[in-house]
Amino acid sequence: MKQPGRRVRRWGCVLALLMFAAVCCAAPVGNAISAYVALETRAQQGDIAGGGSAADIPPRMLTAYKNAAQQVRKYVPKCRGMGWPILAGIAKVESNHAIGRDIADNGDIRPKIYGILLNGSGTGGNTTPVPDTDGGKWDGAAAGERAVGPFQFLPSTWQSIGKDAGGDGTADPHNADDAALGAAIYLCGNGRDLSKDSQLKSAIWQYNHSNAYVANVLSWINQYTAAATAPNLKNLSGKARTVIEAALSQRGVPYAWGGGTAKGKSTGFCDRVNGYDRKTGKCVAATTQGFDCSGLTLYAYAKVGITLPRVAAAQASVGKRISSRNALRPGDLVFYADAPGHDSTIYHVGIYVGGGQMINAPRTGTTVRLDAVDAMSGFAGGTRPL
Repeated sequence: MKQPGRRVRRWGCVLALLMFAAVCCAAPVGNAISAYVALETRAQQGDIAGGGSAADIPPRMLTAYKNAAQQVRKYVPKCRGMGWPILAGIAKVESNHAIGRDIADNGDIRPKIYGILLNGSGTGGNTTPVPDTDGGKWDGAAAGERAVGPFQFLPSTWQSIGKDAGGDGTADPHNADDAALGAAIYLCGNGRDLSKDSQLKSAIWQYNHSNAYVANVLSWINQYTAAATAPNLKNLSGKARTVIEAALSQRGVPYAWGGGTAKGKSTGFCDRVNGYDRKTGKCVAATTQGFDCSGLTLYAYAKVGITLPRVAAAQASVGKRISSRNALRPGDLVFYADAPGHDSTIYHVGIYVGGGQMINAPRTGTTVRLDAVDAMSGFAGGTRPL
């Protein structure tokens, strides 16, 4: 990230489109995110497409975000509205939460995360040389500057906002705690109220002068906020509450392609594409007790005596059809399709709980969890079986 007041570019932006053909609950085309300055490792496809949930953030990074959100007012007393989802939204786009790195108990991240050398070479859109300011202390390059750490600060920016969050005597942009606190301080500015949309957008714009970047980060903040907020069921009663409570009771249960029955979780299976661990290539669904998306909805609705078809595309024919997000009510089924308007292309289903949230079994390698409704692509409306 460049110094305050100077334009920031994310060199070499790329769009990742992830599509899997399937009849139910395959990984969808995800929210495309900008590349994070030519990192040495790439995120797994599922990490880009999976939607914003604390379940996708390494626990040590999530701890750093939460601590920074609490500590920032020590340095910017007038700052308001800073929450961990804001920091998570930035870090998701900048480094995918340092996924693929080792994060030590003290927060040190290894291997260190470096961007490309900003020497005007043209690589990744890098056309303007940025003079060295740290002698290579943080970015390992004395011939120029490059962004560093999970929040991708330029050393010149780090000099002005870097703080020692962990108490080891060093403010290190390659340390999760220090970097998260530095990002919080930078976003707070002279005392922004980040609960106000206009000031939050200004803070993100300061981080990177790009409307596309602002929109991208905001989408992740919204998803993490939805995932972090427990649904309010206080005024909900009857069958809708029974369905939602049944589904919520399965939070943390692993995803298993083909898994789940009216009685509960079950082992799944692998087909030509789905059910495999992306790292090892092994079929994990056949040995995992869990749910896929339509298995979870089948189970929850069985609690109120409603028998749903097994696959998501068929479930779309049950009940009153809902076309708008704004018309959704708690307990409704929410669908996603490769070609919205053509139910035969529906690949995913969740259960709406209100407040823009749904109970979701996203994909292999995740668990049943809360997600924002817009965490999946291709919104195809909903149905009201109740």
